[in-house]
Amino acid sequence: MLDASTFAITPPMSIERARQIAASFDLRDLPADFYANPYPVYALLRETEPVRRMPDGSYFLTRYADLVAVYRDAQAFSSDKKVEFTPKFGEGSPLLMHHTTSLVFNDPPLHTRVRKLIMGALSRRAIADMEPGLITLVDSLLDAMQSRGGGDLIEDFASAIPVEIIGNLLGVPHADRGPLRDWSLAILGALEPRLTPEQEALGNHSVSEFTTYLQALVAERRQHPGDPAHDVLTRLIQGEDAGQRLSETELLQNCVFILNAGHETTTNLIGNALVTLQEWPQAKDNLLSKVKLLAHDQKGPEADLTVEIDEFLRFESSNQLSNRRALKACTVGGMDLPEGALLTLCIGAANRDPAQFGHPEQLDLQREVNRHLAFGFGIHQCAGLSLARLEGRIAVGRFLQRFPGYRLTAAPLRGGRARFRGFLSASFAAGSESADKAAG
Repeated sequence: MLDASTFAITPPMSIERARQIAASFDLRDLPADFYANPYPVYALLRETEPVRRMPDGSYFLTRYADLVAVYRDAQAFSSDKKVEFTPKFGEGSPLLMHHTTSLVFNDPPLHTRVRKLIMGALSRRAIADMEPGLITLVDSLLDAMQSRGGGDLIEDFASAIPVEIIGNLLGVPHADRGPLRDWSLAILGALEPRLTPEQEALGNHSVSEFTTYLQALVAERRQHPGDPAHDVLTRLIQGEDAGQRLSETELLQNCVFILNAGHETTTNLIGNALVTLQEWPQAKDNLLSKVKLLAHDQKGPEADLTVEIDEFLRFESSNQLSNRRALKACTVGGMDLPEGALLTLCIGAANRDPAQFGHPEQLDLQREVNRHLAFGFGIHQCAGLSLARLEGRIAVGRFLQRFPGYRLTAAPLRGGRARFRGFLSASFAAGSESADKAAG
């Protein structure tokens, strides 16, 4: 059986190669070995050119302090993407309609209205109420993989969890959930810095198909409202009051956003965590010991794993890039930027900045002080971060309890994207009884 020592999950990159890529760094023209391991390039840029002028005139930021400064100043740096996305997607295209109407790519007041409505259904109480159902879902997926002696960490596990959770939040019938993952991958794939004609066509088609489906779902929910304390779609339809109600376009596109925001990043969190543990066997052994202790104390293997989940998020950030537009001339990281400057904020680089994190290239599952930026920062910090942490804790904790000796059986297939870092597939075997004992 193959294991992580047989193949390089994250292949090393020589300093010479990292310098070569950094010297001509262009998000729209990245080589394959960058996608496999971008961190040596990020480190060089952070050290030598932390605010890099890109060939297209935009700026690429890699230092933690610079990202925080931009995130913090929502008055000077806009999240509205109409200026940036109109030439990219084309006037009147479904992709432009979606990506310029959703919560994440807008400024107040639209951002404020939509976030308030969504957060009402993601309260601490509402998320706590989801936990029993989430445990049941995870255990059913584990049962299915155990019966087969293994499976695929992504297709059979990591991606199935958020699709069900978001489907529940929106009240999508189980029979209709089949296309959700493919729609999400296609719509988010169009956010890559380099957009191929095939990606663009598939993204537009997916937005159109999803919104057509949602129109029927919204009509049904207007007739038969759900509980607004738990049903996000009902909350979005009803609004807080008449003045807070969304237009039909805002409603539909933010339903699409909820699927996308809660799906791909959580899939990557779970998949990245379980694959990364194969590269860090000592960290895996230590985590297994903790999981067994928690289970022995009858707390549940997922209890008290927030520190570990946050370290996985820092070390392999699910979302590596975000963007802002300067609303006025300003200075960032010692560089003067003109009004209208487009900024790419490299979360993946900032989360390994040695000025903020001790030994940042090490996976440290006991890292107590961990102010990572995987969920963003400021007014656009991820609205679903508590739910994502819950999904991560339950998925990783219960997986390790069930399969302590799991082993990858082939090199996992990366998604090949710069913005969203994760895997498309990662086949594994459950492990023998002797391997289980050795791992414990």
